[in-house]
This record gives sequence, C-alpha cells and structure tokens, in this order.
Amino acid sequence: MKFYSQQFSPFLKEFFRDNYSVEIDSFDFVKTKDGFNGDITMLVFPLQNKVDNDLESLSNEIGSFLVDKVNWVFDFNVVKGFLNLNILDIFYANFLKDMNENPNYGHKPIARDKGITLVEFSSPNTNKPLHLGHIRNNLLGDSITRILNANGYKTIKTQIINDRGIHICKSMISWLKFAKGTTPKSKGIKPDKFVGNFYVLFEKEYQKQIKNLISRGYKKDEAERKAPIFLEAKEMLQKWESGDEKTIKLWKRMNSWVYTGFDKTYKSLGIKFDKNYYESDTYLKGKKIVEKGISLDVFYKKQDDSICIDLTEDGLDEKVLIRSDGTSVYMTQDIGTAMQRFEDFPEMKGMIYTVGNEQEYHFKTLFLILKKLRIKWTNMLYHLSYGMVDLPDGKMKSREGNVVDADDLMSKMKITAKQISSKLGRLEGYSKSEKNDLHEKISLGALKYYILKVDPKKTILFDPERSIDFNGNTGPFIQYTFARIQSILKSNNVDSNVKLPIKLDPKEISIIKQLILYPDIIEQSLKSLSPAIISNYIYELVKRFNSFYQNITILGTKNVVKKNFRLMLLKNVAKNLNNSCGLLGIKLPQKM
Repeated sequence: MKFYSQQFSPFLKEFFRDNYSVEIDSFDFVKTKDGFNGDITMLVFPLQNKVDNDLESLSNEIGSFLVDKVNWVFDFNVVKGFLNLNILDIFYANFLKDMNENPNYGHKPIARDKGITLVEFSSPNTNKPLHLGHIRNNLLGDSITRILNANGYKTIKTQIINDRGIHICKSMISWLKFAKGTTPKSKGIKPDKFVGNFYVLFEKEYQKQIKNLISRGYKKDEAERKAPIFLEAKEMLQKWESGDEKTIKLWKRMNSWVYTGFDKTYKSLGIKFDKNYYESDTYLKGKKIVEKGISLDVFYKKQDDSICIDLTEDGLDEKVLIRSDGTSVYMTQDIGTAMQRFEDFPEMKGMIYTVGNEQEYHFKTLFLILKKLRIKWTNMLYHLSYGMVDLPDGKMKSREGNVVDADDLMSKMKITAKQISSKLGRLEGYSKSEKNDLHEKISLGALKYYILKVDPKKTILFDPERSIDFNGNTGPFIQYTFARIQSILKSNNVDSNVKLPIKLDPKEISIIKQLILYPDIIEQSLKSLSPAIISNYIYELVKRFNSFYQNITILGTKNVVKKNFRLMLLKNVAKNLNNSCGLLGIKLPQKM
C-alpha cells in the first residue's frame, strides 16, 4: 500500500536513524484485519533483524513515536508484529481534496525508458467468424493493453491473422464443391459467417467420407488420411504454397470476405489494432529460419524430408516444423512472426501472447525453440494463458458449428438491454438515438464486465441473462451507479475550495480508503496480468458507495461543509469509476 508507505516513510526513517542509527528505505503496510482496532497496519516483523530489539518492544516504540510525531495518528495497538494505527478523519479528508485536483489519479504517464510492450490478441483464422471465445481473447488483450498504459508502458496492439494453411483450404474446397457460385452478397449473409458455414460443411462431408471408408474395411486413422475431400484440401495447400494462380485468386477473394466481417465485429466491440501480421507473410521467414537451424544442429531432417526438433530431453516431444511435403505448420510461422516483430520494433522490451490455455504446450515449445536458436530476447516473451468460455451445454466446436457467433451474441444482448430498460421504465424523454446509444453501452458493458471479472486462468460458463442484470456484480449495476452520481452532480456544483470537515462518517472513510487503493490495484493487475483485479476493485467501490448513498443524507443536510464535501466525494467516486472502467474498455452513460 504505497500511499501509506509514502506518508509514513519520512517519520519512520527519522525514527530508525535517530534511535538505531540505521537507514531503512521501505516500509510495508497492509489493511487492518477485520475485527481488529485500527485504520492501517504496519508490518514490523520484517524490520526486526535490522535492529537489536525484540518485536513487541520495537512495535510499541514505533507506535509511541508516530502518535507523538504525526499529527494525524492518535492511537495504536500491537498484535504480534502487526502495528495497528488509528488515523484522524482529517487525513482522509485531505487525501480526497488532493485527489480532486488530480484528474489522472493512479495512472502514470508513458515512460520512454520502459520501451515498447507488444500485446498480441484475437489472431483469428480466416475460415470462420469470431465467436464467444474470441470475445474473451479480445477483451483480455485490449484490457491488458490499457492496464499497461496506465502503468506507464507504451504498447503496440497486434494480431497475427492465420490466413493460410489446411483449415483455410478446407473452406475453399467446400465453397468450390457446394456454393454453386453464391457469395455473401447474393445470400445476404455476413461475409465471415458465410465462409464459416462452408468450413462446417467440409467437416460434415469429411465425417461422412470417413464413415464410408471405415465401412469398407479401413481403420479410422487411415480413413481420416485418405478421405477424398481431405486429400483435395491437402492438394490445394500445396498448390497455394507453390503459387498456383487460380488457387491464390480464390484465396484472396474468400479472405477479403472474412476481413470485411472481422472489421464489423471489431468495430462493435470497440477494438482497434496498431499493427497486423499475416501468416502468409511470415511463414516463409519461419521456413528460412528452420532451414538455417539445421546448420546450427538445432533442427534435423528426417528420411521423409520433414524437418524436426527433438525436445524430449527438455520434457517435451519431437516437434515437426516442416512437413514431408514441404508445407509448414503453425510453429513455423510463429517463429517467423516473432523474429519479424523484433526487427520491426527493436526497442521492444516485452511481448505478450494472449492465447487460450489449450495452447500452453505450443508456447512452451515456441519459447524453447527460440532459446535454442540463441535468440537473446526470449526472456521477454510471455504467454497470457486463459481458460475457455463454455456454454451451458458444453464446449464450443467451430467445425461442428456449435459456436456462439460474436455478432449474434452482441445483437441479442442489445435486445435484452432494450427489454430490461423498457420494463424498468427509465427511458422517458430519451430520443431514439439516445436509447440506441444507451442500449449499446449497457449491453457491451454487461458483456465486458462479465468476461473480465473472472480471473483469466479460470473457465467461464457464459450466461447472457445473468450478465445483463441491473443488480449485483454486473456491468449494468456499475453503470447505473455512475449515472446516479451524474444526476446529482448535474444540478449541484462542486466547490474546489471546499472547507474540510474535521469529522467524517465511517461510510465516507470506507469509500476514501477504497479510493486510496487504486494505484496499488493498477500495479497488481499488471503484475498478475488480470483485469479481474480491477473488476473486483470497482465492485467493492460501488458497494461501499451505495451503502453510503442509502444511509447518508447528501443534499438534504443543513451542514454546508458536509454537503460540499460529500459532493466532492461523489465527484471523485465518479471519476474513479470512469477511469477504472476505462481499463476494462467499458463506457459509462451519463444518464440511465
């Protein structure tokens, strides 16, 4: 808790210098445990080995010194190396006034010496639309970028678009077989969803052919390899890599359809990228690096001409990097993409891959391969692994069509927000455009908060109806609290020269204590790469505010000093909600 450490450090340094002739630079403070008397607790036991005194005596000496020297500390008690301090209300009142004068409280300016951190997220395949799983990925990557910025880091938001490979060829072969020349426009279907439908059709036909081959006496793995439609897709991949003009033309056409669909989805989510990379551009670089790695004895060529690396001594497996037919794999392009990025941004000091936990083995392998290639910056790479998003009836599977389309989900949530708002009757006097804007903010706020409030490592069971509830730990509940504050502030100005009350209500102090924590929360969320820490902070602040709002008179008090101070408190709660929700990419409506 840096704020308390900063406030107490000058006095504590003086104490240890004058009484023990030692210089101590840092002191640790934590929240006083529930049930104990005190406002803040100093950890004394880490300091015991620096002085010649027992823990109990040292704690009491420090407590007596602070009561005597610090005019806002009035009492203390000691519990086994924990020094609980009682602080006067004016300390918290002064903090609020200082915070009122700092619009970016808790956020650090971008520092050049921290270099650039590249955050990769989304990274879709061009054979299907973005789905619910992609939404979690995008929201995590975008929020982590915002949290990095708040901690003073310059960032580059990027994605690697997986625009080539066997999966893309499956959609292409399927379109040639089943589309009969139809297009997204002729069918009136969102273009990325149109392409995705043919990926699903491929799988259905593939499974039918496998079943047929098995009935003719083939073993399952042999049937999977020899199914005619699969062989056609493999042949198309070889044609693509050899630059076949007809194949490339179809590939460009179908990818352009998908990009149009992606752009619409990203716009709806409020996501923008600074730099895009394409597998079709980087896989050749990866192949060259792999071929060069043979001379370094990192990779080896097998009799079937495939190129591999043996990682069994490192606890992993043998990994194929180039297949026997000369085609590359995801690992190959990831090697090339990593190298390209550090060439593009030599000042980069970190790269975060936002990818689901199903790919943990892949990234362990990638980082180890780069290390064996003697790449110096491998210690800058980090895989932000996150849990999957499941539906009530189980996992989503794109090839089977069992997915929640991202656009469909956002559309349904907007309809739900409209229905709930209408039932609550809170939209009187709103124009049509105002209603539409509000519904969009509520639905996206609900979606983003529901996803980001869960620790990234945990699996999410997504429930759209629960996410959009106007009560409880939800985005709409937080948005409504903000709008409630704005309605009060709209007709009541906050006096910047407000006189500070000597005595505060415990509920006012409770809110201010939560506001004090904000800079620590931002730092913790970065260390853990977890927006959930921000979400939990916001919800706790909102709970404390609503308890205050329901029990304390704000505008009705006859005490002008108290009224002005409480308006200043509301203003800073709103400011903090706006800034902290901004780290989650959530917009807050002025009225609701």
